[in-house]
Amino acid sequence: MTINKTDNGARLANTILFPVVGLVLLAIAFSVALIAYTSRSADHAAMESERQLLRGSTQLQLEILAKEQEGAAVWDLADYYTRPLSASTQWLDANLGRWLYTNHGHDQTVVVGETGEPIYNALRGQQLSPDASRELISSIWPLIARTRAKFITRFRPLPSGLFVIERPLNGFTRSIHETGFALHEGELAFVSVTAISPELKQFVANRRPPAVLVSVKKLEGSRLSALETRSGVDGLSASPGADRPGATATFDLRSPLGMPIGYLTWTANKPGTKILSGVGPMLFFLAATIAGLTSVVLFYTRQNTRRLAESEARAQHAALHDSLTGLANRDFFADRFHDELTRWDADKGLIGVIYIDLDHFKDINDTLGHAAGDEVIREAARRLRVLVPDEATLARISGDEFALLLPGYASRTAIEHVLRRIQDRFAIPMYISGTHLHVSLSVGAAIAPEDSLSMGELLRKADIALYSAKGAGRGRWAFFDISMEEHVRTRENLAHALREAIGQDRLTVVYQPQTTIDGATVLSVEALLRWTDPKMGPVSPSVFVPIAEEIGLINELGLYVLRKACQDAAAWPHLGLAVNVSPSQFRHPRFIDDLRETLKACEFEPTRLEIEVTETVFADNDSNILSTLKQVQEMGIRVALDDFGVGYSSLSYLRRFPFDTLKIDRSFIADLEIAPHAHAILSTIIDLGEALGMKVVAEGIETRQQAAILQRTNCDRLQGFYLSRPVPPDTVPATEARLAADREPANAISLSA
Repeated sequence: MTINKTDNGARLANTILFPVVGLVLLAIAFSVALIAYTSRSADHAAMESERQLLRGSTQLQLEILAKEQEGAAVWDLADYYTRPLSASTQWLDANLGRWLYTNHGHDQTVVVGETGEPIYNALRGQQLSPDASRELISSIWPLIARTRAKFITRFRPLPSGLFVIERPLNGFTRSIHETGFALHEGELAFVSVTAISPELKQFVANRRPPAVLVSVKKLEGSRLSALETRSGVDGLSASPGADRPGATATFDLRSPLGMPIGYLTWTANKPGTKILSGVGPMLFFLAATIAGLTSVVLFYTRQNTRRLAESEARAQHAALHDSLTGLANRDFFADRFHDELTRWDADKGLIGVIYIDLDHFKDINDTLGHAAGDEVIREAARRLRVLVPDEATLARISGDEFALLLPGYASRTAIEHVLRRIQDRFAIPMYISGTHLHVSLSVGAAIAPEDSLSMGELLRKADIALYSAKGAGRGRWAFFDISMEEHVRTRENLAHALREAIGQDRLTVVYQPQTTIDGATVLSVEALLRWTDPKMGPVSPSVFVPIAEEIGLINELGLYVLRKACQDAAAWPHLGLAVNVSPSQFRHPRFIDDLRETLKACEFEPTRLEIEVTETVFADNDSNILSTLKQVQEMGIRVALDDFGVGYSSLSYLRRFPFDTLKIDRSFIADLEIAPHAHAILSTIIDLGEALGMKVVAEGIETRQQAAILQRTNCDRLQGFYLSRPVPPDTVPATEARLAADREPANAISLSA
């Protein structure tokens, strides 16, 4: 056989040439990439530095605007002349509107009174109708609301019964204010809202919302030039409107409502680009020459190899990972879990298996849609991925359920530390579809070898612990305990029995009267659901209502109560009817249709009905809730805010939502005879409801003394065991008669009691 040396040489040359050319190409490509990356990084860093300087300069300008307001807003006379009984637009015009325009060039000055309505408006020193400022007030209302809320929280009670207003003790300004941006006459403008408060007379008898001073300065001309000089950027300009300008160097400006209203643009300094423009042509020419010589030879091989590798990687990744979040899927998690249990020995420590579930995720899908639900899942996955340790395995195993494997932990305390970090991170709201959502987690945990060394048993017990955490109020974690299994069995029995009770009409509705302030006349009754199971006996609503929400029966249960109450109340046409509606039922997409159909089927007059909702119905700040409330009222049905005072945003809800009735939480009534300031708090709540045009109902009246105290107030109705316990429907007329007889003049509640 003859050996072809030429072919052998060519093969040898190719064997040497390809690696050498590859290394040269790699070196050139690396150099080009490094220079380009360095250039872009330098440009980006320079632009970010300029953006930070501009952000700081705008914030300083806003603080200066608030400082200019301070002399006019923190003033005893300003506080006096903005009160409803002593308001004087003439004084406000001379001492606020004209003074701020003349001395500080404020383009527009508005005073919003204690009731939230404008009482003074001036444009460039000229007084206008207050109503002309409503569009401005609407666009910056969050600033006004936060300023008023901050002012109210600054009241500190004193032992004398008075309140003292505590202002900031240090800082650039001592006023209580909020600042932001707004559109003014089609142009971008600075805006500051400052609470009008007394300067010397800081001790007051009652807390009250403040009037606020609103000042607007357009971002134009000399102000824009000053901002440019202060921030050190070139070519600064303001561009109103939501459309982003073509310039890359932009600083977004948003209204207090969170909507984009314009941008600041400037000519960015690009040091990296200047350097690259000098060496770039030579480097790119050299790279192109070498790449052209080798590309024909290497193109097909490299392309085919890349396609094959990418296809294999995608297939392998897709088989073991979740497509929505990129996390491991159930199969990957099971394989890793099996490996950990197989390799486990006592020296390797504990293995924690964790189930994580998003609370009320179905409500998010129902109210915001599945696209928003997917974004919540992705954001939850991002947060969990950052928090879990490197050695852990995180997987998405179903719609809103995640699993976490924590191997090699020394103690349960160490595992609890991981869970605490996760819970703390989810205390921060998510910004989804223009809405801040407070998404909490329920977490269940099982530990090997304490609970088992079987994967199936550990997963089952982690799931049981998860349901225990949900049953304990959600937003928490629980480790498996043997007692939980009995609880799960009991819960399953209750759920089954509840389904049967609804289907077989074994639930009952009782009615508790709401009376006039003297307790003599029944005006309305509240429908309350009761369940007595043949085997388990009486079951508390606090037990079976959460179960109904968990198993998806709450809407059916709520309609059962509404239908039964309307049928019973037909016998008392002179009485109103109050029915509680759970948050899950209220947010149901068919709530309005079900309500309308039930009233029509029962031939019940809508004006007699009042639905009671608690503040938890507004937990997600959903704009659809306001629409549903308005539809309810358009039907002629009244709406009551139940348990008022126990939530952190009660005042905000009263302003934003159209309630007809305010029900004071029973905890305030219970404190009347023991808490020193309970009377003042109660009177404040009643006065607030009266000022907002709402009927006020005090529930939980259990003693004669409580009833007597409430008689001295402007409360509209009383409800509680002292007047009457909940009674069956057939005894409602007798209860009316008894109350009327008990409250005859000879038996009436003594005001001195």
